[in-house]
Amino acid sequence: MSIVQHYVNGAAFAGTSTRTAPVYNPEQGAVAREVALATKADLDMAVAAAKEALPGWAGTSLAKRQQLMFAFREAMNAKKNELAAIITAEHGKVTSDALGEIARGMEVIELATSIPQLMKGEYSEAVSTGVDVYSIKQPVGVVGIISPFNFPAMVPLWFFPLAIAAGNTVVLKPSEKDPSAAIWMAELFSEVGLPKGVFNVVNGDKESVDALLDNPDVAAISFVGSTPIAKYIYERGTANGKRVQALGGAKNHMLVLPDADLDLVADSAVNAGFGSAGERCMAISVVVAVEPVADELIEKVRERMATLKVGDGTRNCDMGPLITKEHRDKVAGYLDVAEDDGATIVVDGRGIEVDGAADGFWLGPTLIDNVPTSSRVYTEEIFGPVLSVVRVKSYDEGLALINASRFGNGTAIFTNDGGAARRFQNEVTVGMVGINVPIPVPVGYYSFGGWKESLFGNAKAYGTQAIGFFTREKAITSRWLDPSHGGINLGFPQN
Repeated sequence: MSIVQHYVNGAAFAGTSTRTAPVYNPEQGAVAREVALATKADLDMAVAAAKEALPGWAGTSLAKRQQLMFAFREAMNAKKNELAAIITAEHGKVTSDALGEIARGMEVIELATSIPQLMKGEYSEAVSTGVDVYSIKQPVGVVGIISPFNFPAMVPLWFFPLAIAAGNTVVLKPSEKDPSAAIWMAELFSEVGLPKGVFNVVNGDKESVDALLDNPDVAAISFVGSTPIAKYIYERGTANGKRVQALGGAKNHMLVLPDADLDLVADSAVNAGFGSAGERCMAISVVVAVEPVADELIEKVRERMATLKVGDGTRNCDMGPLITKEHRDKVAGYLDVAEDDGATIVVDGRGIEVDGAADGFWLGPTLIDNVPTSSRVYTEEIFGPVLSVVRVKSYDEGLALINASRFGNGTAIFTNDGGAARRFQNEVTVGMVGINVPIPVPVGYYSFGGWKESLFGNAKAYGTQAIGFFTREKAITSRWLDPSHGGINLGFPQN
């Protein structure tokens, strides 16, 4: 069986470890290949390669870096179908969803082509007699990236194009569940001319993560994953003196007011709840229906769910399998919790017929009504195709429910009342807000990130905030003296 290796210093790297982990084809329910799990020594070798490449890359002109970003963008666009096939084979999401993931990731590459503009500093002339002050942005150093399984291409693309364009070098630790997309992108970047050591990929588990967090030559860490792990990454990384951006989990609510277009709402709830089998941090998990529209809305959602085709991602299906058997069983277990807590399972995704292999990790779209807010079905991030409905009596009750959540990643309101929408966007304590838009993931030149336990650190992903995270600013005060300078003065400078 083939083993997915690491990619270090511009070449495949087997590493020193004998440990491996299985990489499944979720549609088949079978192991497709193994992935090497790095030792601390392997990770440290990758960091050493990135450190060695740093001075040369940081000294490379902005024009050359920009040209490489354009070349990478064109190569990605030309070969996106190849990458999508890799994602579908290891993650299970349908091909159209994989292509959408790549398209959103490429927005950040396109932003990175603007790096000369993004790296501009400021200049103030004659702040005092003959004195000028200006600022410059310099790369922070070696950047570690730890990415999750649910977007094996898009999430790494949120970080490494801008980090590299800003003059840093990178060590990426992708999810061991679907590592091949990261290796593919690193190889492609090398093919278009990226120097050796600038972009390295090390596969592994907690041992690799801890080695990345503890290595003194790593200056910054970018992470996306669950809230408990995000908190761990942030605390351990910052304790080691690194700057850290750690994006955590979510429980995203959709508030539906009685005046909303219920057909639009139903379409949006199905799209946002079941796309990528619900394995995304911006999925809508809870529909908060302001009465009296819940019954009608549920019926519309149920009708649409009945048309969804679940199966092999290469067969023009709407939804694929979950990533592993263990994760599928965990998600399915929440249906038992819902029944025990008195909720009503409107559509049960267990045991459905699929257009795929019998042993695949299947769970169909599931709809649960009257979910108690005390239930684990409501309070925990399920990360699967389970959509809950909570009924409320008013806008104020719905808003209070959303604001009481410990998560603050994304939310949406559906209404035809502009005043209510404007009030919601100002009053809700969530980082990304959609108005009649179910998945408000910002475009590449705005930044992605939530509030509360959905983000640790003060830097969001991509957009202009990424440049601040991946660079360090120097303020320079400059005076070029003429022959008639004023001589020695030991007083404290007043200007």
